[in-house]
Amino acid sequence: MLTAIMSDIHGNREAFAACLKHARRAGASRMIYLGDYVGYGADPGWVTETVQSHVREGAVALIGNHDHAIAGSDENMNAEARAAIVWTRGELNDAQRAFLAALPLTHREGHRLYVHANAWAPAQWGYIQGPIEAELSLRRTDARITICGHTHIPAIYGMSPAKPAVGHTPATGVAVPLLRSRHWLCTIGAVGQPRDGNPAAAYALLDDVSDTLTTVRVPYDVESAAQKIVAAGLPPRLAARLHLGR
Repeated sequence: MLTAIMSDIHGNREAFAACLKHARRAGASRMIYLGDYVGYGADPGWVTETVQSHVREGAVALIGNHDHAIAGSDENMNAEARAAIVWTRGELNDAQRAFLAALPLTHREGHRLYVHANAWAPAQWGYIQGPIEAELSLRRTDARITICGHTHIPAIYGMSPAKPAVGHTPATGVAVPLLRSRHWLCTIGAVGQPRDGNPAAAYALLDDVSDTLTTVRVPYDVESAAQKIVAAGLPPRLAARLHLGR
């Protein structure tokens, strides 16, 4: 089965719609969402409602730190992120807020663990910034494959027995075999606000029979998404970042 895995949509309707269209054409028959449906972007209600509808149809959805901040604290966020969360609270209805609040932190399927941030402390939202954090996460779970979002940057880390984790940037469109002889941690990038210098939306396709993961980049109407951020009165830098992929 081919599964589309998406994370960090961040209220970006244009990017999300483009990725959904691409995933359907690629033949994905299942969706897994790793969190952060809201924050930064101008369409949090549409994104949340769309994810809700997919969950009703059998998709898996996890909670991210921005989703958690809707009903919780935003004190650890920077000023721009906090401003977006305050604005987003007023854009969501009661059912959407309840949906986000009830989402789980992790999801386990066989030898695969799905989580927004990391496996060592999922609710503390620590970032996988390199091999050190990847290894810490891998050593805190018996899952052979951990798949995360949160960093907004695609990366794959492999760890062999008695050796440290080693990371690399996956080539777009190339299926990476997640060999059984190693443990793996994959960060899949961001649909709604990439931060690797490439403005195209990012998500991943997992073939759960062959255990291969393919990083996908999807161009979308960045200008429309950016203009809506500005029109909503959100911090202009949130719009500028979309063009830069930063």
